[in-house]
Amino acid sequence: MRILSTACLGLGLAMAALSPAAAQEKITIATEGAYAPWNFTTADGKPDGMEVELAQNLCGRMKIECTVVTQDWDGLIPALTVGKFDVIMASMYITDKRLEVIDFTQPYAVDPAGFAVAKDSPLAGLAAEKISLADEAKAKAAIEKMKPMLKGKVIGAQAATVNLEFVKTYFGDTVEVREYKTTEQHDLDLAAGRIDGIFAQQTALAATMAKPEYANYAVAGPGFYAGLFGRGTGAGLRKEDKALKDKLNKAIDEAIADGTIKTLSLKWLKADVTPAK
Repeated sequence: MRILSTACLGLGLAMAALSPAAAQEKITIATEGAYAPWNFTTADGKPDGMEVELAQNLCGRMKIECTVVTQDWDGLIPALTVGKFDVIMASMYITDKRLEVIDFTQPYAVDPAGFAVAKDSPLAGLAAEKISLADEAKAKAAIEKMKPMLKGKVIGAQAATVNLEFVKTYFGDTVEVREYKTTEQHDLDLAAGRIDGIFAQQTALAATMAKPEYANYAVAGPGFYAGLFGRGTGAGLRKEDKALKDKLNKAIDEAIADGTIKTLSLKWLKADVTPAK
């Protein structure tokens, strides 16, 4: 019996060693690769952007060998849960709905979401303030003020995102909502004049609006956070990978404390999205 128990223990340890996330010697991190400047794919097919550089920095702190791969947005969580990769870093909001399926680290970024519309839109005249959906009275007042300015407009948002959920929830009775598989697709439709505006994170919108083909468009009105948008942007991982979560949280703490996240976000996003501690 003792020999059998020892053998079983050895087998269990060997099986644990086969799991990259359990051993934490090598892990694979997935990003969308289509949400510049947070994450994108270069001309030679390599992932790049703020989150890719941050992932590499965090892996260095943890002394873990990391491989960064790309995955379509709508397949990120399903692929994580079946073990295709170990971590998601794809500008994904930490929400209660997602926490039912996967776990998250603490936030590594907090970035409000808003509209981009034509520069001559009435919306462009509103103050560029940050509004928490947790402040229900202020948020409701701001949204009611915006509705007449957007009435009858066609607004694009990426499918299976909180951004789409926000537009449907708060402006569904005012605008026509058009869903897109990627943000690149709704950006192209905006430039072509097929839609009147788009809704996404303001840093991503600012990067898009800086391109020559969007000279007549601008990020407009307030940016919204909290509420539907959850607790900020974090790294997603499987619920059972608690040791990996602890290591990532420690690395994120260090990257916040020494200013790395601020430096990277200013470099890539032109804004400081460091979470408040």
